Amino acid sequence: MAQPLFSRIGITGKTTDTEIGSLLHPLFDHLAPRVEQLILDERLSDHLPDHTSASLETIADNSDLVVIIGGDGTLLHSARILAPYDVPVVGINRGRLGFLADIASERMLESLDQILGGQYHEDPRFLLHSEILDAGGNCLDSSLALNDVVVHKWLSARMIEIELWINDSFVESQRSDGIIISTPTGSTAYALSGGGPLVYPDLNAILLVPICPHTLSNRPIMIRSDSTIRFRICERTASENVRITCDGQTTLKISPQDQLVISRSQYAVRLIHPAGHDHFQILRNKLNWGHRT
Repeated sequence: MAQPLFSRIGITGKTTDTEIGSLLHPLFDHLAPRVEQLILDERLSDHLPDHTSASLETIADNSDLVVIIGGDGTLLHSARILAPYDVPVVGINRGRLGFLADIASERMLESLDQILGGQYHEDPRFLLHSEILDAGGNCLDSSLALNDVVVHKWLSARMIEIELWINDSFVESQRSDGIIISTPTGSTAYALSGGGPLVYPDLNAILLVPICPHTLSNRPIMIRSDSTIRFRICERTASENVRITCDGQTTLKISPQDQLVISRSQYAVRLIHPAGHDHFQILRNKLNWGHRT
């Protein structure tokens, strides 16, 4: 048998999914004779106690490919951890939408056989790096995001007021419920609900989509991905009424004397799709677009 292109496989998934064992068992049975090494995320070890397990960071450092079982939320969480290790990932969908985890669970084994046989497409997706800087320029907190960074109101029905700079040029002072800073990957997520455009995944662009702006002429804009974006919270907006959320999962706090700086990360997520993957077919199926008659 020819040596597979991916011979050391790590497996992770949604840790709160009590039914994930129904996929883990056939997956391990199928892959064990085909690869040199299988490592399970230690948080899932209760489902397969007899198999080798380790932390996700250890898996990333010792694998050629990581299989992620869950929905897009699970893939987003795992991707932020895995991206610095430059390890390819493939998503098996057990969620609802599956824009990122796009392999249906019933096609899991067939699709992985294709990938192990070299019939796959690599789809790199860049991340955003966000950091909170104090008045002296010191970093107070930071996070990565694959989909989006959202500045939003918190614990109040009142609008917030934020100032925006792009590449040191002042853009505007905006009164709104917040603003979404999105990658092309995130253009199918919160940004889409906010009225932003769908952006092809490999475009080097960043979207800025206002959330319910007070000025109706305030529209989504698209900028180069190598731009640096800065936000400051205006003094009349109480800091406890503002939060920054990355991928809907990680929260950062900001005060009026601080600034939020967002830029393209040096890291990318290396998504793997089986041969024949079609981005527009995914959009058509997930968004219920019309089919040819």
